[in-house]
Amino acid sequence: MPRAATTSDVFNAIAESQRRDILVYLAARERAVGEIVEQFSLGQPSVSKHLRVLRDVGLVHARRDGRQMFYRTNVAGLRPLLEFTSMFERFWRHQLLRVKSRAEGNR
Repeated sequence: MPRAATTSDVFNAIAESQRRDILVYLAARERAVGEIVEQFSLGQPSVSKHLRVLRDVGLVHARRDGRQMFYRTNVAGLRPLLEFTSMFERFWRHQLLRVKSRAEGNR
């Protein structure tokens, strides 16, 4: 079965670890492309390609200021990820309660 295009949805877009790293880096504040290139020691064309994918699926916003492009995380674009992972929250909560119980000696 062929894999879906990286621009088809947020899940495919963040399947690539460098895009996840860029998204985390942008969570702190808006950044210029040059800052992102420096942070990750990637070529500018590679960073631009990753940013394009993230922008196409709505995970980041872009803003031009003169010749520079600035990117920031689009919090609303993260909603599908939150909704999907929240379905599993009860499992995590259950596991944490089991760990707590064992740590306190209650089996």
